[in-house]
Formats: sequence, C-alpha cells, structure tokens
Amino acid sequence: MKKLAITIFFEIFILVMLGLVMVMTASGTYSIHKFSNVFYLFNSHFGKVIIGLVALLVFSFIPYEIYKEYSKPVLILVALFLAFILLFGNSVKGADRWVSLFGSTFQPAEIAKLALIIHLAKLIEEKGELIKDFREGFFYLFFWVILISVLVILEPNISNGMLLIFISLVILFVGGAKITHIVTTSLITLVSAVSIAMMFSHSRERIISFINTIQNGGDLNFQVKQALYGLGSGGLTGVGIGHSMQSNLFLPESYGDFIFAILGEEMGFVGAIIVLLAFLFLFIAGVYVSKKAKDRFGQMLGFGISFSILTYALVNASVAIGLIPTTGLPLPFISYGGTSMILMCISAGILVNIAVTNSIVEKTNDNFSDFTLSELG
Repeated sequence: MKKLAITIFFEIFILVMLGLVMVMTASGTYSIHKFSNVFYLFNSHFGKVIIGLVALLVFSFIPYEIYKEYSKPVLILVALFLAFILLFGNSVKGADRWVSLFGSTFQPAEIAKLALIIHLAKLIEEKGELIKDFREGFFYLFFWVILISVLVILEPNISNGMLLIFISLVILFVGGAKITHIVTTSLITLVSAVSIAMMFSHSRERIISFINTIQNGGDLNFQVKQALYGLGSGGLTGVGIGHSMQSNLFLPESYGDFIFAILGEEMGFVGAIIVLLAFLFLFIAGVYVSKKAKDRFGQMLGFGISFSILTYALVNASVAIGLIPTTGLPLPFISYGGTSMILMCISAGILVNIAVTNSIVEKTNDNFSDFTLSELG
C-alpha cells in the first residue's frame, strides 16, 4: 500500500507537469493577443500549480479520519456559500459561478464536490444497513445530494450539478443502496435537471444544438468543430509540442475546457490514449486503496474521490470529441484553472493518506501477528 501511495502521488505530479506544458503551448498566442505577454496565463496557472502541489503534499499527511468530525458543518457552510453566490456571484458567460473573497475568486461548486463526497462517506458508515431503507437511510443521504446539487444547478452550473448527482448516486450504490431507489431517484432528478437546464439560454442552446446535430446532421458547436480539427490533424503521434495550429486563436478556451484537443493535436492519438489510461490507472489504484481501507469511511471516501476524478476526465474528453454537449468542465490536473487544480490536488492528497494510513495499519498488524506467533511458539 505504501508503494501504491507513492505511485499515486507521482502520477498526479506527472499529470500536473504535463498540464503546465500544455497550458504554456495552448495559451501563448492568446496571452500575447490579450495581455501582450506570452507567459501571462502560464504564470497565473503556475502559481496555482505550486499551491496545488503543496496542498497535495500537506493533505497526504493529514489523517483522513478527522474529516468525519467536520463534514456536516463544512457542508452546511458550503451550502451557504452556494446560496450567497446566487445573490452576489460574478457572472461569467451567462452563469454565476464565481465568488470574490479577499481579492481572490473561487468556485464554490468545486469545494462542494469534495465536501459532499466526504459527508456521504461518513453517512454511509453511520447508517450501515439502514441505507437499504428508503425513509430511514437512503432519503436522508439523498437530501444532502439534492440540496447541494440544486444550489449548484441554479447558479446556473448545470453540468457540475448533474455530475454531482451522478457521482453521488454511484457512491450510494457502492455503499449498499438498493438499485430500485437509485433508478427511481435518477429518473426524477434527470427530468428535473433537464427542465431547469432548458430554463437558461446558454444551456438550452447547447442542448438543442447537440440534439439537432444527432437528429438532422446539423452543424457542430464551433468549439467542438475546432477541437475535432485539432484532434484529427494530430494523427497517430501528433504534430509536436508547441506546434498546435488550433491554439492560435482558432479554438476558444484551448488552454481550459478544451485543452484535451490541443493535447491530442500535439501528442497525437497515442498521447491522448496514454493520458486517458493514466486516469483509468489512477481510478483502479484508488479502488484498490479503498478496498484495503480499514474502515467503511475510508473505503467510501477513497472510492468517491477516485471515481470523481475519472468521471471528470472522461466527460472533458467526451466533450472534446463531440460525444456529449459542451459542459465547461476542466480536465483534472491539466486544464488551466485555480479552484479545480487546488481542490483536485487536495482530493488526491486525501487518497494518498488513505493508502499510507492503511499501509501502516497492515504493517502493525503483521508485526503483532509475528509477535503473537513467536509467543505461542
């Protein structure tokens, strides 16, 4: 387990370093055009990376058990922040997703994701077999899911809200909830979320455009079209780092939500697949760590973190290749950003600590067994 913890740590480090390279090559032209400084966005991202890596290291040493004590008050505080953003958040591209505090901006939705996973892990441990009972177990857990997700959706941040519901339902299923409860609530929340999404112009346009493309062969979303041009021109092995054409102002958000397209263009199909396999390996490693955890809380927390990272990676890649509507969600550890980068590193640090803690427990148990056997001998 200790070796696995080290492996997870260095895989995250490599992904973050790859992200630095990709942000540099994807943002250079835009930085010159917008800020007259080729390193402007890179420097901003680099600062967030340093904070993220420090957070990864720090949270690797914080015992994960302590989060149980604070999960509920933290989640309540996050809910208040989400309510606050509905009233006072800064509007970005038609959605109120940002809060300014002490001169810095952050996205409460990113914090909400981790806080919700931690609290669900705690409640699953507390409820035990009661989770199979709808009224006494499942509904109580799902209340928190709906509370946080609805606040996120109303920002409006439809994609993040729907993913929160999806990830939470998978966690509840793994935690022992009945499949009938999962399916029923999934259908109800899906219909409700789509209905809310159609109320907002920016999300409605994305959904309608995507449906028209499937049904009538309509033109693709401009960003998706440019992303596909980039992925297609990358071929098998790519055009080489720093030689992307799409990053020259052809692909909007090439350094952020659509950085996977630049990665595929410069590193080719092989590079893109290797990156996706890295996320899959991270998930498998996280599941193994979760399975070996000594307590139910650690098991569910480790699985929730691992599954959320993989889900966000697959959703980001799916958007870039036109499989699903544009979501505005970053590629974990690689896309330009602050809140997402830091929170992902914190999550990874918690996962590393679960692995380290249980490797210590295993070693202690082995030593105790050896001592007992020697005494009996």
